[in-house]
Amino acid sequence: MKYLLKSQWLLLLLFICLSSCTTSNKPDAASEVARWEQQAARITIMRDDFGVPHIYGKTDADAVFGLLYAQCEDDFNRVERNYLWATGRLAEVEGEEQLYSDLRAKLYMTEEEAKAEYERSPEWLKVLCQAFADGINYYLHTHPEVKPKLLTRFEPWMPMYFSEGSIGGDIESVSTKGIKAFYEEDKSLGLNSAGHGLVQPALLEEPKGSNGFAISGKHTASGDAMLLINPHTSFFFRGEVHAVSEEGLNAYGAVTWGQFFIYQGFNEKTGWMHTSAYADVIDEFEETIVKQDGKLFYRYGEELRPVQTKEVTLAYKEGDALKEKTFTTYHTHHGPITHKNGDKWVATALMWKPVEALTQSYTRTKKTNLKEFNEMMEMRTNSSNATVYADADGNIAYYHGNFFPKRDTAFDYSKPVDGSNPKTDWNGLHTLDETIRIINPPNGWIQNCNSTPFTAAAEYSPKKEDYPVYMAPSPENFRGVHAIRLLEKAENLTLDKLIDLAYDPYLPGFEVLIPGLVKAYDNQKPNDPKLKAAIEVMRTWDYAVSKESVAMSLAHFYATNLLRDGSAPKGHVMERFDYYANKAPETERLEIFSKTIAELEKDFGKWNTPWGEINRFQRLTGDIKQPFNDAAPSIPVGMASGNWGALASYGANRYDTKRLYGTSGNSFVAVVQFGDKVKAKTILAGGQSGDPKSPHFNDQAQRYADVQFKDVAYYREDVERRAKARYTPGQRVSE
Repeated sequence: MKYLLKSQWLLLLLFICLSSCTTSNKPDAASEVARWEQQAARITIMRDDFGVPHIYGKTDADAVFGLLYAQCEDDFNRVERNYLWATGRLAEVEGEEQLYSDLRAKLYMTEEEAKAEYERSPEWLKVLCQAFADGINYYLHTHPEVKPKLLTRFEPWMPMYFSEGSIGGDIESVSTKGIKAFYEEDKSLGLNSAGHGLVQPALLEEPKGSNGFAISGKHTASGDAMLLINPHTSFFFRGEVHAVSEEGLNAYGAVTWGQFFIYQGFNEKTGWMHTSAYADVIDEFEETIVKQDGKLFYRYGEELRPVQTKEVTLAYKEGDALKEKTFTTYHTHHGPITHKNGDKWVATALMWKPVEALTQSYTRTKKTNLKEFNEMMEMRTNSSNATVYADADGNIAYYHGNFFPKRDTAFDYSKPVDGSNPKTDWNGLHTLDETIRIINPPNGWIQNCNSTPFTAAAEYSPKKEDYPVYMAPSPENFRGVHAIRLLEKAENLTLDKLIDLAYDPYLPGFEVLIPGLVKAYDNQKPNDPKLKAAIEVMRTWDYAVSKESVAMSLAHFYATNLLRDGSAPKGHVMERFDYYANKAPETERLEIFSKTIAELEKDFGKWNTPWGEINRFQRLTGDIKQPFNDAAPSIPVGMASGNWGALASYGANRYDTKRLYGTSGNSFVAVVQFGDKVKAKTILAGGQSGDPKSPHFNDQAQRYADVQFKDVAYYREDVERRAKARYTPGQRVSE
């Protein structure tokens, strides 16, 4: 009996010890809230007359805490969804259709790997990551009415998923269809029209890219350098923010929901604009798989290496239930197996250095001159972007990409290469001075519109023959042609003149396409009065978009129908436009134009409908996937697709509607002038808030359509003067 009592006592002690150990690993709720409140007290958020949050903190960590808190106030829904997507948990909310997006995320980084990346981070970065999590968690704590779809708590390792800048970035080039075919059915989808297995944008898809102009003082009225920041993204993809600390942070610009660094923007001394370089930085390696004794190997030179395998279990929503599916995933030293070409497994290699990339993304916002900026770029982890730069010292610069693996140019890396041949392996990285850069060209301007860097600075552009082909495979596009023409004539620029330049209505694509249509009519002389009237409209058009233009309506649908239904051989838009203008059968041109006239009559009652009656801006809800309704209020927009050469891109489509509604293109746009003091103007599609009840949900919509930019409040005295709300995180605020 005594023995039993002693045994029970020992078991009790063991239970107490284990309970104590378990409890000590969990944050104490009361102490955590007290810590949040203590940090929040050091932060001031001021909302200006457009709802832009200006966050002031003692430390960078305070500014990050306040920045994430403010982002959640504006659109927690988008913050949460970005992390559901990145961490591979989207199917738990949106169902089985997102299962292979989740698997793609897990192929490149599991939660355990993200935690390991966080643990190896320098201490200062850990502090910022913790502040990121604390800012969101404090928002949820102080807003119990907000019900997350899944993520009720954010963790400091989560920013490792959003380290390089763009939400999505390189990983979105990996096809979820290919992943599903391989991991679900062991099938090959074969190569796409570009000869590889990566995601290929549809021909008519609005270009996902950006415009960036850097202009030296020789072309500005003030003598100071200027910068155009003009990303072309999905609308409401980024908010406008200003983060300031007493540790040297004072950055203003656009932040993708959930990021703790300003992605495209400026501080008092430097400005940075990211465009999509479309450089070849993602490679596919075809692996020769050998099975021996029930184990998988892949051939590499003369050896067989074991295929690394890992079990990944994913949850997905089905009705009201949560189900699970387990996959065995495969990796070689090239990367994860993502799809199959014939009988070859394919590993897709891309940059994955979360700590280094996050370090580069954050420290970029605090650089004060070109030398410091170059030192930051030496980290070489900004893989999906080109960077256009200007500063207060008058420097302008351009970096076409940043991350370039060294590759044997005997192989064509635009197609899958033989992974069994060691010569195809990446062999370190090109140094910064080996990459394509432009620093202070004598012409005094630099442009990139997702086109070739070999025209970025006119005759002072880099020379194609000096670089490996994989550094700049992209051809010229109509936006690049447009930008060069304008910048060659630009003088005495002010911020307002730079805005006018960035929104120039001319469409060089139609300068190519439409004369071929008119010529076809003149040669064929069809007896059709309606066709004749429409051709006369096109004959006298100046190729400029406007809300009042009938020619724009005809040209948009004519070009769309040609690209969808015409006979042009494969090629990019510029090549196809040249074909339709000069080589396509004249009867085909006239038949498709006649079809366009009939389409406009059917949908709008008359073929001569002004563009503004068709092309609209509408924001009805805060949903990530916006609904559109022809019967609801909308705003006419005199902008056009970047495919046609519009610098101010406006990607509009039908959504079970007759009218076209914009969903991408010019979203956040800024013009910046450097000097003794920085000056800037900005516009944001719709408004700062994702809440339809907010006064800032749609308060910039008409200004957006009218190209009426707002002045930026950058200096504290200007922010104070325009502040409509002032509070610390945790306080309830109404405007």
